[in-house]
Parts: sequence; structure tokens; C-alpha cells
Amino acid sequence: MNPDAPLLPDTGEPGFGIYVHWPFCAAKCPYCDFNSHVRHQPVDQPRFTAAFLREMATMRQMSGPKTVTSIFLGGGTPSLMEPGTVAAVLDGIARYWHVPDGIEITMEANPSSVEAERFRGYRAAGVNRVSLGVQALNDADLKFLGRLHDVTDALKAIRLAREIFPRMSFDLIYARPRQTVEAWEAELEQAISYAVDHLSLYQLTIEEGTPFYGLHKAGKLVVPDGDQSADLYEATQEITARHGLPAYEVSNHARPGAESRHNLTYWRYGDYGGIGPGAHGRLTRGAAKIATATERRPETWLELVEQQGHGLVDQEDLGRDEQADELLLMGLRLTEGVDLARWQQLSGRDPNPAREGTLLEHGFIERLGNSRLRCTPKGMLILDAVVADLAC
Repeated sequence: MNPDAPLLPDTGEPGFGIYVHWPFCAAKCPYCDFNSHVRHQPVDQPRFTAAFLREMATMRQMSGPKTVTSIFLGGGTPSLMEPGTVAAVLDGIARYWHVPDGIEITMEANPSSVEAERFRGYRAAGVNRVSLGVQALNDADLKFLGRLHDVTDALKAIRLAREIFPRMSFDLIYARPRQTVEAWEAELEQAISYAVDHLSLYQLTIEEGTPFYGLHKAGKLVVPDGDQSADLYEATQEITARHGLPAYEVSNHARPGAESRHNLTYWRYGDYGGIGPGAHGRLTRGAAKIATATERRPETWLELVEQQGHGLVDQEDLGRDEQADELLLMGLRLTEGVDLARWQQLSGRDPNPAREGTLLEHGFIERLGNSRLRCTPKGMLILDAVVADLAC
């Protein structure tokens, strides 16, 4: 693959993505419920690389020949990988599927693990987009969130990413304890001044099984309530739109044409192969779509792959109704909405007229001609309820 090839245009189609999960982190953040693990001894990267390649061979048998439209290296902290490991993984994907020049290849990175030499190695391997886990732009909140970097590290990483990669995004978490709308607006304005073309802005959620969950349950961690969160969300939409970075998905903002191609594959309900510990996938075979999941524990996954060629622990055939529900769940996150003809083909029915009528009347959804259905900004605030109503 040619790392200097210009990015291919978005066709509007779901596409076919490859997701590779690197499960290791330098530290576990107290809000994180992702499949990430801390190891105090060096990870055997050549052994894990060989396992990634073996599992790819199995996924290729399951998917059949496909043209890859995006690759995403997620985690964990993929920027803890050696550039040679990244190159070997990307070369493996190109060996098993057709990978045109100019597709989006994204890597997640943490500012604390960023080095210029390492970034240049990733770029040479083929990575053309980096997503930085900045999370906050003040040191007190970074410490609260359990991050290993400070604001100086974050700004250094942003500058390096802008210098080395054609495309760059970074994440921020808002609705933090005691965060006011005014403070968030100032922080967001600052973030936009550093951003190139994409921002991911997530409300802090308290996930079961995390340290934050225990603190929240004990009353020691108080986050903004529903009305406060709605005010923060609305301020987010207004400021990003004013600066030319409108929301194209509930939590993601981009200049037109700079949307994450890989994440659009998920939200447009395309197929993707999930490789690595705890990776999920969706693969179509004939009329069926198979949901795949691999073993979460890295060392157990590694042993499974070495024994049987893959770490799959779950393969579920999704029926048409399940596919239709997933299409609705994912597609209504997008400002472009859901392709109604595709949903009707899967579900075998039209949306319930009474339920759709009520949602339309209250301004939670809207039709885009006869072809698409989407949530309004008001509906995005109660997205789960809208999806539940329409899926019935």
C-alpha cells in the first residue's frame, strides 16, 4: 500500500472495514470499560503479531474476497505497538483482502505514549489518520480521569500528529463533575483552535464494573444530571456547528468530507472483520449476517489462536429482525439517518404508522423525502427511546 496516496472519496456506501484490537494499556482509566489490560512485563509483540495474522486467515475464510474500505487499529493503546508490528499487521491485511491505495487507516494513540520517531514509523507503515485520546484540556481533570499525560503532553501530541499525518482527530470527555456550561464552552473553543478536521466529544458515562461506578454508587462521584447534561450537549452542537465542525453522529463532529470512514461503516451497518482479543465483527454470508466475538483475555486469546487458528468464542447468526433492529440502532445515530428501503427490506414491514406519527408530531424524528428517516437534534437527546419506539 502507498502511504502517500490521496484519500479516496466517501461513496456513501457502508463499505467493509477491518478492526484490529491491541488490548494493552500503560494504565487503566477509572471510567473505562473497554477490553484493556495493563501488563508490567514487556508484551511479546512478535508472538501477538503472528497470532493476528493467523486469525486474519480465519476471518478471510469467513468473509470471502472483499475490498477493504477502512482499517482501524484500536484498543487499549495501539500506540504502544512498535512501528514494525503495525507494518506487519497492515501487510497481513493486504495479503488476505484487497486493500486499495488511499483508504483510511486510523490508529488510536494516547499523548503519553507519543514520540515523533514512533509516529513517523506508523506513517511509513501506512497509517494516514490518528485519533488521540486527549480527554480534557486542564490538568486537574486529566488527573481525575486517570490519564498519564498532562496538557503539555496533549498539545505536543496534537502538534506532532498535525505535522506527520494527513488527518487527525482527538477525543474529549465532558459532563465531568462540577463542569459548568461556561467552562465547557471555553474548553471546546480551545480544542477547536487545535483541531484540524475532526473531534469526538463524549459525555462521561458511569459504566458498571469500573472504579467510577463504585464511587458513583457510594455517592462520592456526582456527575451532571439529565438537564445539565442536555445543556452541555446543546452547547456542544451550537459551538461545533458555528466553527464548521457539525455533528455527523451523536458524538462525532467533522468538517464536510473529514468524517471517520471506518466508524461510518459501523453506523451505516456495513460488514467488518474484528481481529484480536475482545474484537467484535459483522460478516455477511448469503442472506445471513454473523456476529462474531473473540476471547477477551489477551493471553487466553493468544493460546486459542495458536491452537486452532482463531480466538472466536461466539458466532451468532442474526435473523432479519435482529439485523433490522441493529440497522435502526446504528443508523439513527447519524445525521444522514437511516435508509428506509434497506430497513424495510430487512424487517419486511413499514415503520409503525402510529408510533412514527407520535415521534414526528413531537419533533423527535423527521423524514428526508421518502428515502430516509432521521432523528432531529431534539430526538438525539432521547435516542435510545426513539429507537425502541420505532423498532416495535
